[in-house]
Amino acid sequence: MAKWIYSFEEGCADDKALLGGKGANLAEMTNLGLPVPPGFTITTESCIEYLKNPYFFESSLKEDVLKAVTVLEEKTGKYFSGNDSALLLVSVRSGAKFSMPGMMDTILNLGLNDLRTQTLAEQTNADFAYNCYRRLLQMFADVVYGISKDEFDNLLGYFERNAGKQAKDFTLDEHQALIDQYKQLYREHHQTFPQSSKEQLYAAIKAVFKSWNNPRAQVYRNLNNIPHDLGTAVNVQAMVFGNSDQASGTGVVFTRNPASGEHQLFGEFLLNAQGEDVVAGIRTPEPIAALETALPQAYAAFQDYAKILENHYKDMQDIEFTIEKGKLYILQTRNGKRTAKASLKIALDLVDEGIISKKEALQRVSPATISQLIHPVFEEKALQDAPFLAQGLPASPGAATGEIVFTAERAKDYHSLGKKVILVRQETSPEDIEGMVVSQAIVTSQGGMTSHAAVVARGMGTCCVAGCSELNISEESKTVSCGNLVLTEADVISVDGSSGRIYSGEIPTVLVENDQELQRLLSWADEVAQLKVRANAETVQDLKTAIKFGAKGIGLARTEHMFFGQERILEMRRLILADNELETRSALKRLLEFQEEDFYQMFQAVQDKPMIIRLLDPPMHEFLPKDSQEIKALADKLHKSPEKLTRRIEQLQESNPMLGHRGCRLGITQPEIYKMQVEAVFNSAIKLSQEGLTVKPEIMIPLIADKAELDSVKAFLIQHINKLFRHQGLEPFPYEIGTMIELPRACLVADQLAQEADFFSFGTNDLTQMTYGFSRDDIGKFIGHYKEKEILPFDPFQSVDQDGVGELMRIAISKGRQVKPELPIGICGEVGGDPASIPFFQEIGVTYVSCSPYRVPAARLAVAQAALQDKKS
Repeated sequence: MAKWIYSFEEGCADDKALLGGKGANLAEMTNLGLPVPPGFTITTESCIEYLKNPYFFESSLKEDVLKAVTVLEEKTGKYFSGNDSALLLVSVRSGAKFSMPGMMDTILNLGLNDLRTQTLAEQTNADFAYNCYRRLLQMFADVVYGISKDEFDNLLGYFERNAGKQAKDFTLDEHQALIDQYKQLYREHHQTFPQSSKEQLYAAIKAVFKSWNNPRAQVYRNLNNIPHDLGTAVNVQAMVFGNSDQASGTGVVFTRNPASGEHQLFGEFLLNAQGEDVVAGIRTPEPIAALETALPQAYAAFQDYAKILENHYKDMQDIEFTIEKGKLYILQTRNGKRTAKASLKIALDLVDEGIISKKEALQRVSPATISQLIHPVFEEKALQDAPFLAQGLPASPGAATGEIVFTAERAKDYHSLGKKVILVRQETSPEDIEGMVVSQAIVTSQGGMTSHAAVVARGMGTCCVAGCSELNISEESKTVSCGNLVLTEADVISVDGSSGRIYSGEIPTVLVENDQELQRLLSWADEVAQLKVRANAETVQDLKTAIKFGAKGIGLARTEHMFFGQERILEMRRLILADNELETRSALKRLLEFQEEDFYQMFQAVQDKPMIIRLLDPPMHEFLPKDSQEIKALADKLHKSPEKLTRRIEQLQESNPMLGHRGCRLGITQPEIYKMQVEAVFNSAIKLSQEGLTVKPEIMIPLIADKAELDSVKAFLIQHINKLFRHQGLEPFPYEIGTMIELPRACLVADQLAQEADFFSFGTNDLTQMTYGFSRDDIGKFIGHYKEKEILPFDPFQSVDQDGVGELMRIAISKGRQVKPELPIGICGEVGGDPASIPFFQEIGVTYVSCSPYRVPAARLAVAQAALQDKKS
């Protein structure tokens, strides 16, 4: 028979999945001998059962609740029902496996009714008794019936103004009159407050179960990646009263400073108050240090218990306490929420204090925390008051404020005047790069997490929100509208790339400086990691950033990104639109010069670290202008007819470029482009080797579906490379030619490809597109609906789809290593930097992951955590 209820003595800290975090910690503290008011926990499994079938409460749970209440009465020597002088009142609180502060519901003082309140008043005083009853009526109405707390607050304020005094000074008749009006509010909402203590308890338990699915709890779970099928436990606990007298009080204290990580008690308390008063802001609390003067014995006891709890849980604790008539009770403890700065400092300090090991410290800091340490974030208090504008996809972390501009040209103009700008476009394109570089943030209304804007922004470490479909962006009229609000050029907005949220107006930002402490933690990470971390980078600045952040090499240098910028894209367009061989040769010669200089500087930047250079991948039309004015301007520069150019551009447009004329297909049909690129690579490598730097070029051929494609491209590349060495009169030095695995067919024939490939690198962006049939640029239009309807639990472009895409990867690795057991295999798609995906990559035998430069520190921590988890399992 299933067990639905556990007394605090029956559980322990390891039971969080069953008893929730709060229930498990109450059990643990009880068994440690701390002064915890007795109670019992109704399991998370009960919640799931009730939400599936509400009749479960009547049929299976009700009787167990009554038995648990009887046991609680025996423990306390008090009575929950009837009007005995020994009144047992209880609190009913939620408690999920993962901490969700303030997201679900609580009811205090449960068990009071008209008659029992009079008894309580006789035993104590009218103000205390009726204060407790008012709180119960207000909380019960809010949690059980959804009646706003504000209606009760307004009524209390009206009574106090009419009486000319505060409620604490009311006469008995005035207290009772106010209670009558509270109950009248119930009747106005067609509800009745139950006078039966047991009926109150039943209704409260069911309401807390239901609060698991309230809107704010669902939003919180989505933001924090908490599963929706866990349910919440319900904790029923004997009340202790911090509002009994001036020797009573309540407070919330952290054992260390949650903002800075400093090792000192940090928190607040109120005398003669209940817990909700501390967080409600009704009264101004005092710092916890003042408790030493007010109630020195209670303060000394709290210090002792705080130390016991921190040493026991081996982490900074967030502790709730109540003092009743001078006696201290601990109501809750949990690992405290903290800032990124504090998280890092606390983990390092706990190691230095001998409380945890280095390996434990690595598991205490989240990769998301690392991202916050290297990107600016909004000031938390200012963010709470900021006017929310729209929600998009969190494409690149960071926080920025600036003036709206709609074109790259305007971004450059504003930047030259010393202004901070936010580039707002429907979607960015290669020619926008100069404007993107000078922007504080980038916002697009179209595109997904792997769109042009997202990928480029991550590479630069620039804040970006993509696919924000709530915004109607008109680049012609230079306006952006959201609902009834219309913003124009130079209006100020603030962009949070970590949450995808956009705000109107300016929000101050802060940058957390923890470089030495961060490097210390990451050095520990490198000691235990099995997977290597490389970076996706293609400019010298990107490369230097990646190396500075600890990348072990470059897993993907996208050569198409090297053609951004006005001068370079003009020559690329000249090549694409050439009418004769003379124009083609002229454009290739100029592009060769650009590429040689690029690769020379890039090899210099990476020194002896590996760098995989991917040959040109995108379809040609992506380099071409779209609107008529840009086409006319290009026609003038190329000395061609605008009409002829327009027709040629239309011919090159592809209805589905992901399936089109790109990657190795371009290399096979126009081999002179790939020959130009490898010539630039090897001319640079030869020059550097003559200067004393050992360079081993690694060339990656994209979009291979068949071994015959790989054979063809590799053959003419090797032929051209050998020709270059002969021309220089040199013996060839070692180099590698590998392929990008980004098509389902490539995974299935990986054993054949491994015969010719020196390495594999998974392009998970395209592999995901091809496997799902999703366009990465269009997924933002429907992914939210899919997640909301639980058709997809996550965006497969952000975290690897282990069942589908992951299974194809597993097949490819197995087949490839059957041919070459030591075959190097990397991940260069965006999920390479996703902490949730990294353990899977380790499991299937990947050699390294590669990600944007600014994701390298977080990835270094994530690969270490994956290694530690692997050893543990």
